[in-house]
Amino acid sequence: MSIAYGPVRRAKDWDALLGDPDDPDVLFSYPRCLRLDDTEAFPDDICAHLDELGLPAYYVPVAHGGLLGNFDDAATMVRLIARRDLTVAIAHFKTFLGAAPVWVAGTTTQADDLAATVLAGHPIALGLTERGIGSDLLATRTVAEPGDEPGSLTITGEKWLINNGRRATVVTTLVRTSPNAGPRALSLLLVDRRLAGSGGMTGTAKIPTHGIRGADISGVRYAGAGVGPAGVVGGIGRGVDTLLRALQVTRIATTPLSLGAADQALRLGYDFCADRELYGGRLVDLPVVRRSLGRAAAALFVAEAAVLLGCRAINALPEELSVVAAVVKAFVPSVVDDLIHDVGELLGARAFLLDVLHGGRFQKVERDHRIVGIFDGSTAVNQNYLAGQFSRLGRRYRQRRLNRDGVAVAADLARPLPPLELHRLDVLSPNGCSVVQALPDLLADPVIVRTVPAALLAVLGDAVTELHDELAGWRVTGGALPAIAFDLARRYELCFASASCLLLWRYNYEHVTTELWHEAEWLLCALTLLAEWLGAEPDGAADDLFIRLGGRRPEPGWGPPMSIFPATLADLR
Repeated sequence: MSIAYGPVRRAKDWDALLGDPDDPDVLFSYPRCLRLDDTEAFPDDICAHLDELGLPAYYVPVAHGGLLGNFDDAATMVRLIARRDLTVAIAHFKTFLGAAPVWVAGTTTQADDLAATVLAGHPIALGLTERGIGSDLLATRTVAEPGDEPGSLTITGEKWLINNGRRATVVTTLVRTSPNAGPRALSLLLVDRRLAGSGGMTGTAKIPTHGIRGADISGVRYAGAGVGPAGVVGGIGRGVDTLLRALQVTRIATTPLSLGAADQALRLGYDFCADRELYGGRLVDLPVVRRSLGRAAAALFVAEAAVLLGCRAINALPEELSVVAAVVKAFVPSVVDDLIHDVGELLGARAFLLDVLHGGRFQKVERDHRIVGIFDGSTAVNQNYLAGQFSRLGRRYRQRRLNRDGVAVAADLARPLPPLELHRLDVLSPNGCSVVQALPDLLADPVIVRTVPAALLAVLGDAVTELHDELAGWRVTGGALPAIAFDLARRYELCFASASCLLLWRYNYEHVTTELWHEAEWLLCALTLLAEWLGAEPDGAADDLFIRLGGRRPEPGWGPPMSIFPATLADLR
């Protein structure tokens, strides 16, 4: 017996509530979002509608009155919204990013109070960056000094390039509370616009942007804004520690934005190739086109697997999230950037035009998605953070240390996840990364050996062994990282993605009867692509896999054009 997988069932219900996205009379539709983008207008009405439907509840943990018990639900909802419009998804989802430090390190009273604010539909923002300092948070210049009341603080300074900077009711703000150097000089404060005092907190001008044109990318200026003792998150001097742990969650949580963008881009590519007449037939009938579509779909499979394992690891492997988050955030947006580029090659000039193909939706999604790779640390920032754990990862792999039960819970979609325990997050992972460290067992698993060609398993086995031999000998010498560190980080991301695909298939193939799982079609396409990315010579015979996949006619309805998720998870027991 099987039942619908909860996150997908709920997302289908939500999609029905939102209406047909192609209907211009529907509030949250493609045509309306294109008009808003053209005028650089904030999607106020759409965000208000999402509030009315109850989306903010998915940003608040169950313990504080919300619906966030696991990130399967939240990820699927974010992907659903992003599939319609990235600008709306980014504008609305920012509330979770701003609130996350409180869920991680706030007091019960802080969390309950902020939860009430979120559930009432008030936006929350995260104020980290400032003009001229980029990602160097230790150079923060915004200062908080003792106020008139005992324990109170007064803030002076400016945060710049802040999503919802002018609209947020509360801004979680990184400030300097000590003149000393180092992370202990910084603290996180909840600055409530309603309590900041007249003129103490004002929004700065919206910054014109190439993508997400309607989003409120602006800033916040503090001129004596007051914050009481209850506004300090995690304690004075604990801002960086709290932020690093919160970012582990938010970095993973932003990656479904990429999946939503990939869904829309790939759907546009499939539809165009199916409808376009060329050389006496349809474009999709050409093997070279089918191969390109199949490779793009396989890239989406890879990204989906990494996102799902990452999201479930938040509950199942929280101590290891410092590695998992850096890997998933560095990897997924870059994969989707390449996917969108490849689909654009199929569309040709239509990828750049405004009114020829579906009103110009492709050029919008291509522009909008570029920002996702920058959120909560760029690809390079996350790879740099991963490099700080290289030697530990190499040692833990050689020791074969892994949390087998945690991996099994994360991978088996029929098993319930344990409760969300964000207090267990650690700045550095004591165990390494169990998902990657499970690869040797997976590559020797009898079911996988019977399913995956030996040559493909050998490529993955050699890649993971050689990588960890290099990581085990890694030594930090100080100063700027050498270029090879970023190459090693990329190879680690590919090993994580390979393990994610194998884990999901191995733990769930018996539950699923859909076509993509028959004879492990999605798995073989994904692993073949990953093997190429790891440096294996392209296998001409593998082209048949991609050509067959690219020739599938996308299913109508809620599901994206090609995905291991919707049809699959709905069949899980």
